[in-house]
Amino acid sequence: ETFFSTGLRLSELARLDRDHINLRTREFGVIGKGRKPRIVFLSDAATNWLGRYLQARQDRWKPLFVRMKGKPDLAPGGPGMRMSTRSIERLVGEYVRLAGLGVKATPHTLRHSFATDLLSNGADLRAVQEMLGHANLNTTQIYTHVTNPQLRAAHRKFHSGNRE
Repeated sequence: ETFFSTGLRLSELARLDRDHINLRTREFGVIGKGRKPRIVFLSDAATNWLGRYLQARQDRWKPLFVRMKGKPDLAPGGPGMRMSTRSIERLVGEYVRLAGLGVKATPHTLRHSFATDLLSNGADLRAVQEMLGHANLNTTQIYTHVTNPQLRAAHRKFHSGNRE
């Protein structure tokens, strides 16, 4: 839910600490590729699930997502308990399998779905560029090809040359 809600890169999600997240305002800052800062917004669903997850945690470790196996890190803040990017990839794969989606989805697939969902629902390309943290608009335009069925339907419905 967090990937789909935010469009975060895998490395950005893995680096999050608990104190980065503001559930009240439903936003937080990240430092993305090229050390570029941006604000990330949470959906209602992601806010709900992150809140429940944090309430269930019994530790005071700094990392937002922690590994549950292995030797506990007794150092202040538990930095060694941070979930690795590979573990997050495996977890996403496992949830995709359990959901019976029949496709191979990765954290990047969810980032792509985030952008496609926004664009399909009318979001401005420049706004999506900012949310993804892309330096170049051309990178964001890669996601627009998926919205072509909506464009085709709009053309068919509204273009005067299609009326009898």
